[in-house]
Amino acid sequence: MELMVLLNALVTRLLFVLHSLIGVWRVTAVKKEPKYWLLALLNLLLCLETGLTLKFKQGRGYKWFSPAIFLYLICTVPSLWLLEIHHGTQYCGNEPGAVQVNVSNQDFNQSRESSHGSEGTDHHIIQTAKVFVNQLSTICESVWTLALHQTFLLLLVVGRWLLPIGVEITRDQLSQLLLMFVGTAADILEFASETLEIEDVRKNYVLINAILAVWTWSMLQFPLDLAVQHIGCKSSASAGRIPSLLLCRYSAELWNIGVSLFIQDGPFFIVRSILMGHFRIFNQMLVFFTAKNVLVVILQLYRLAVITLDFRATVVQKSRKGEVSCCPCEPYAARAHAIGHQENEMKEFVAVPPKEESQALSED
Repeated sequence: MELMVLLNALVTRLLFVLHSLIGVWRVTAVKKEPKYWLLALLNLLLCLETGLTLKFKQGRGYKWFSPAIFLYLICTVPSLWLLEIHHGTQYCGNEPGAVQVNVSNQDFNQSRESSHGSEGTDHHIIQTAKVFVNQLSTICESVWTLALHQTFLLLLVVGRWLLPIGVEITRDQLSQLLLMFVGTAADILEFASETLEIEDVRKNYVLINAILAVWTWSMLQFPLDLAVQHIGCKSSASAGRIPSLLLCRYSAELWNIGVSLFIQDGPFFIVRSILMGHFRIFNQMLVFFTAKNVLVVILQLYRLAVITLDFRATVVQKSRKGEVSCCPCEPYAARAHAIGHQENEMKEFVAVPPKEESQALSED
């Protein structure tokens, strides 16, 4: 097993576990009940997945699915649910960060003075760590929750980048996937922060649960790699089945359209429409993002229509030429390889003259 592959696999999962434990710590501090530390046991699933991946896959990833990302979701999402449902009861000023920095610096100076002449450097480090942890606990709950949301989405993107890839996905496909994840994460963060910050939403327990359910549903696209990988197509198995041919030719595009319509922009549009239509909640940002979701849904439906019409035209054209048995969804690389092989054969045929012509040339 390569050292870098092993290191990336272990470090990434360690970051996942650390972030999950911070979320559990915040839930325990907010609820003031030690029983919520039991949520940390969910990380045992991630530890089990790490051992199995190192043993059977030599640390590398799987095709179309990332178990580490999926288990990270399982470990972290319950803590964010509890924090959002509880919501911050502390008062947060306009500039909470500046206040906390001033107080923490004062406490650090006091701890340095008290430990300078008594017990030395070790005691000073311990006291400084205690002061730092105490100051983190005094930050208001809403700031903590938003920070956990932001770091959660950032770790999903960075973690997917650091995790070793399998043989089925290339570096080019991974770069495309990461760019898509960045845009997706920003949209999901906007949905969660923008809707849950509305005061009328905070007063409705059912609305909070519904928004969190849609948010959780949208997170399920991160463990999947179908957005950049095409499904293999065999002409003998899929000949005569138009839906199968369409799926194997445009699998990545159809997956992107399906994610937008059924996992992200479609559900986001439904939630925001309910907020405005049924609960009469209006603000500038809510109207803007609702219009944005409508535009994306319309463009995705337009893209689906263009793909379908293009595929239908290709099938009709091939049927008229008598090429019905040829699968129109062969990968581009395979088709290019076949064309290149035919061109090489043609060059060899032209370069080697027939036997009769060669004999005539030798007699002359």
